[in-house]
Amino acid sequence: MSSKRVQFKNSQGQILAARLDLPDKMKSHNFAIFAHCFTCSKNLTAVKAISRALNNYGIGVLRFDFTGLGESEGDFEDTDFSTNVSDLIAANDFLTLEYSSPTILIGHSLGGAAVIFAGHQLDNIRAVATIGAPSSPSHVQHLFSHGLDEIEKHGKAELTIGGRSFTVKKEFLDDLKSKNMNEALKQLRKPLLVIHSPQDTTVGIQNAKEIYSAAHHPKSFVSIDGADHLLTIKADAVYVGNLIAGWVDRYIDRPNESDLQTNHQVAVSLGSEGYTTEVVAGKHFLIADEPQSIGGNDFGPSPYEFISSGLGACTAITLRMYADRKEWDLQNVIVHVDFEKVNNTDENGNVIVGNRFVRTIELEGNLDEKQRKRLMQIANKCPVHRTLEAASEILTEEVTSAAYS
Repeated sequence: MSSKRVQFKNSQGQILAARLDLPDKMKSHNFAIFAHCFTCSKNLTAVKAISRALNNYGIGVLRFDFTGLGESEGDFEDTDFSTNVSDLIAANDFLTLEYSSPTILIGHSLGGAAVIFAGHQLDNIRAVATIGAPSSPSHVQHLFSHGLDEIEKHGKAELTIGGRSFTVKKEFLDDLKSKNMNEALKQLRKPLLVIHSPQDTTVGIQNAKEIYSAAHHPKSFVSIDGADHLLTIKADAVYVGNLIAGWVDRYIDRPNESDLQTNHQVAVSLGSEGYTTEVVAGKHFLIADEPQSIGGNDFGPSPYEFISSGLGACTAITLRMYADRKEWDLQNVIVHVDFEKVNNTDENGNVIVGNRFVRTIELEGNLDEKQRKRLMQIANKCPVHRTLEAASEILTEEVTSAAYS
């Protein structure tokens, strides 16, 4: 996962802090926005684990701190549930403008309620997933029930929630009470995944039943048995991330592995931007790229790394074939290859730039010294080794794209 700091403004012009998590070895084919739980932050361990799991499926994730929380500007006491929904819309606008319109909303706890309310307002959103969400935003009142009388009497109260101190105003409670979750679910009209633990003591499983019952199809419910509300066990969070990625695949557009076709052994395609290159070799799809240090995305091996890989693979296969034929106990072969440019001098003192492959071979198994020596000799006879040592003729011609259409 490649994570970078980003920021965007909320509807009041305040800066909200965010992280954009991107896949390491591919471009994001879709983006998701993650809304964290009440008084939590984007850096909750479960949020990062879910984001990383989604990245493995090619989904980029924007996780951010709501106004007044974490590293975002603003005062929590001046926010309410409507502010959270507004922040989600601002996050959606930011991604749409700077990257690509998100297609997925994911919300945890009260963040789950927020994505339901925001989801029907955003035409680009294809699917919504909730984790441990309450069936009514006002459910969170139980977290500060001990201060309700003071809030009603004085208009606000200083309360401790999750070991931290927060000022909660009466306007916050009034806003929660004004939100009708059933009506929001009726308006959503988008695929909904409800994830909840039967052992959730913060937001009871009954909430999941009520959300599921009020929502329109297509809708799905998955019970994550044994998990707690905050998904503090990493395996539970990873499971949730994989679950969402598998479920949402039915509702989002994603590119085919490759539309590249050829009647040759190998075809390579590179567009007008960057160095990320599609490679089709037989029935296999590969990616070639260059390091970020020279402008690439590093989504795949460089061309020279492919050459080195070919030498290493051919060496290992050749040794395996020979050992099997001889019935020798060669249990494993590991071939390390490095490539470098070297300067050589001819008989006239002229500098000639050459190529050097440095190959280191590990032979594992019950082999005697004579067998090991013979295998090292055989390594030099692998076909790719011989091809690289020999002079090769390369013929090049231009053809029109129509010839391959």
